[in-house]
Amino acid sequence: MTEIYDITIIGGGPVGLFAAFYAHLRQAKVKVIDSLPQLGGQPAILYPEKSILDIPAFPSLTGQELTDNLLAQLAPFDTTICLNETLTAIQPGEVITLTTNKDTHQTKSVIIAMGGGAFKPRPLEIDGADSYENVHYHVSNILQYADKDVLVLGGGDSAVDWSLAFEKIAKTTSIVHRRDNFRALEHSVEDLKKSSVAIHTPYVPKELSGENGRAAAIRFDKVKSEDQLTLNFDHLFVNYGFKSSVGTLKEWGLDLHRHRIVVNTKQETSQAGVYAIGDCCYYEGKVDLIATGFGEAPTAVNNAMNYINPNEKVQPKHSTSL
Repeated sequence: MTEIYDITIIGGGPVGLFAAFYAHLRQAKVKVIDSLPQLGGQPAILYPEKSILDIPAFPSLTGQELTDNLLAQLAPFDTTICLNETLTAIQPGEVITLTTNKDTHQTKSVIIAMGGGAFKPRPLEIDGADSYENVHYHVSNILQYADKDVLVLGGGDSAVDWSLAFEKIAKTTSIVHRRDNFRALEHSVEDLKKSSVAIHTPYVPKELSGENGRAAAIRFDKVKSEDQLTLNFDHLFVNYGFKSSVGTLKEWGLDLHRHRIVVNTKQETSQAGVYAIGDCCYYEGKVDLIATGFGEAPTAVNNAMNYINPNEKVQPKHSTSL
């Protein structure tokens, strides 16, 4: 017989992990299903050493530190974890049946915290780029790049934040963006302009050169100009964001706004017993921040507990009273 859980959480990123922890505070029987081979989502995999500045009470912590803290918070509880499993179908009912690429799961309620879906970095579209071992899309240990010549491509938050992080340890740090204006937070861009990071705009990468599996230089064409620029480097970091896929989301029987799940003020979806939180959900005025998802998690959990047992209060005791 398939074991029936109180709450099954789809997604093991920061918002899903906090939802699991909070559900345990409500003494729910919890399962987490994630399509990735490890917990932590984007912060743990795409930017484990990049500083995150919008987590309450933490002036700054890295993606890996955030993940480690959330896992430590969850550790005292008995949580069933299913990795490398992708949700393919939701069958409604008094007991909800979830079908993945590997198994079937039964649960009394579901909280979807899948973020933007399965993701992978947007590649550097230059012939042979993938053949060089020193062309990177994420950083696993920043200290290994100390005293190296580092070049960053991109104009968003990740590119700017990594450039500022590398500046502290690298021999030289440069950033190249295809536009004059950066998309990163204004405060970060101001810090970048005040730093020693060499800024080159607007340039488009055209050709890599190197030997023995390592790239050594990259040539750029200046936008709307015949000018060219060639930069040498020890390590090249590509920060063009990432592509995401929501898989079979449209087949789950939920009301959608584009590729996001529509929810009400209870974080309820259009399907009874199914809730959505974090970047995967939509309501008017929605702001996509980890902090926002953290706030949505208790709302979803408490309403899910009330759905499972209508005698349960939606408003629980405060955590300080537990």
